Amino acid sequence: MSEAPVAEAKPPRRQRVMSGIRVTGPLHIGNYWGALSNFVKLQNEGTYDCFFGAMDWHGMTTAYKSTVDVAPWTRDMIAEFIAWGLDPEKSTLFVQSRVPEHIELFMILANLTPMGWLERVTTWKDAEEEAKANDTHNLGRFGYPVLQTADILIYRGEKVPIGKDQTAHLEISREIIRRFNHIYKAKLPEPTPLFTDVPVLPGLDGRKMSKSYGNTMLLTPDEKTLKKNVNMMVTDPQRVRREDPGNPEVCSVYGYHKLYSTAEDLSWVEQGCRTAGIGCGDCKAKLFSNIDALTKEPREKKKELLNNPKLLDSIIDAGCEKARKEAQKTLGIIRSCMKWST
Repeated sequence: MSEAPVAEAKPPRRQRVMSGIRVTGPLHIGNYWGALSNFVKLQNEGTYDCFFGAMDWHGMTTAYKSTVDVAPWTRDMIAEFIAWGLDPEKSTLFVQSRVPEHIELFMILANLTPMGWLERVTTWKDAEEEAKANDTHNLGRFGYPVLQTADILIYRGEKVPIGKDQTAHLEISREIIRRFNHIYKAKLPEPTPLFTDVPVLPGLDGRKMSKSYGNTMLLTPDEKTLKKNVNMMVTDPQRVRREDPGNPEVCSVYGYHKLYSTAEDLSWVEQGCRTAGIGCGDCKAKLFSNIDALTKEPREKKKELLNNPKLLDSIIDAGCEKARKEAQKTLGIIRSCMKWST
């Protein structure tokens, strides 16, 4: 008597990760170390279904007067995603505005989100005066936490990679989804954080890196621009002369060495700086060489993609189509929970 075949065990269901980067211009290295490098890591772990977006509606809250720039910035961002390691076969790469279900879900959630919840958002309160000054004190910017919630929920995202300083941002999304579940007796997932270590990178002038300050370093600049950027970096202000010993811990250049240089190079920089054995020019030259070496391959890959618009378009189209199918599935679930059909 033959034995009954043993049923194969089903692989465990993979949790879903959702995140994106706001489209405000070309990516800089802060975007890479703060988000993109972690996207690649999560994708390559093979334990998550990953959805990563170029969030152009979020970018429009401040770029509504320069809309002609948003589309090329968006294409550039997707090219950067791929050049730095995101694989369209492993992750779903999409453009936010190409999946209109984001906005439909935003409207649903906007109607059940109390105004007081948005008024207490610290990033809104902190930036309100600046927003008034540059004419970006608008409803889109005020309601960004609701759209952020829709971005996550439309893919039924369960995990969101964030730094610990962004916990409050995710908590309001959890509260909005919790309120939806309570009102409509639904069981939509409340996203939980995947905490990541985000290095604090100063801008070229030593202040916080920000496009508004004009002190960012692009992620894949040409060699000439990269060298110019590195040479602009602020060093230890106490080291006035070449023979003065310095303190690498207060030097912006050393902070970048920690990310781009080997342990051997770090030791060379630290010892040489503290003993005045090397000058700031020597330190910057080493940093330029190390960044350039790590940037060369992604720079060429991005260039190839941008020079082959049909290929890039096909990748974007396929990613948006895949994302939209999942988004439509979610809206079907949401409308069913609401007992709302048209």
